Amino acid sequence: MSRPLQRMFTEVPPRYDLINTVVTWGLDRRWRRMAAEECLGNKPEKFLDLCCGTGDLALTVCRLGGGGVSVAGIDYSLPMLEIARAKSASWNEGRHISFIHGDAGSLPFPDASFNCVGISFAFRNLTYKNPLAGQHLAEVWRVLAAGGRYIIVETSQPGSRLIRRVFHYYLRWFVRNAGFWLSGSKGAYNYLAESAVGFYTAEEVRGMLLEAGFREVRYRPFLFGAAGIHIAVK
Repeated sequence: MSRPLQRMFTEVPPRYDLINTVVTWGLDRRWRRMAAEECLGNKPEKFLDLCCGTGDLALTVCRLGGGGVSVAGIDYSLPMLEIARAKSASWNEGRHISFIHGDAGSLPFPDASFNCVGISFAFRNLTYKNPLAGQHLAEVWRVLAAGGRYIIVETSQPGSRLIRRVFHYYLRWFVRNAGFWLSGSKGAYNYLAESAVGFYTAEEVRGMLLEAGFREVRYRPFLFGAAGIHIAVK
């Protein structure tokens, strides 16, 4: 991820979870749970939450997995990781989960370390107009074991032109302004809105994943296609 984005997402953690809930009307929690259930679909022994932020996907996988899966979360933002570790302690999940400070472009794990890698609303940051997009995808492919799955929950582009226009207006008007009012960071939520407006379609993401070496790429849309889950198999 670029250094300007690193700076932005190091500044916003104190109200990050609250803002996500407000701008999605609480749907982010439901979508993340559905992603966690998908992550557990192939009964992984080892799971990585990539760009874990405040740890919600990792913690949900840990809780739903009932202690049967070893979970790691990695992020470059130390303030985000501090919140994730505090949540882990309060949820009594510390025995089954570890949070690691690191870079998505150079993951500190051996080849084939995980049966599943998940990413929750951060795939866009790693790939959209990012010159390191190919490197980020290559690193995920490298650390996945054969048959492992990459589960991505992310915004997308509705197929209907009318719904897409309404969605883009919502991003630029409500999400941008609510994020700024609640966090005080104009840059972070301006980026969030504009990157979501310009982000790839589900078919474009599918093509990107196939080009990176994945197979059997599937997509489950939510909310008329405004978001969804991509499932890619190594």
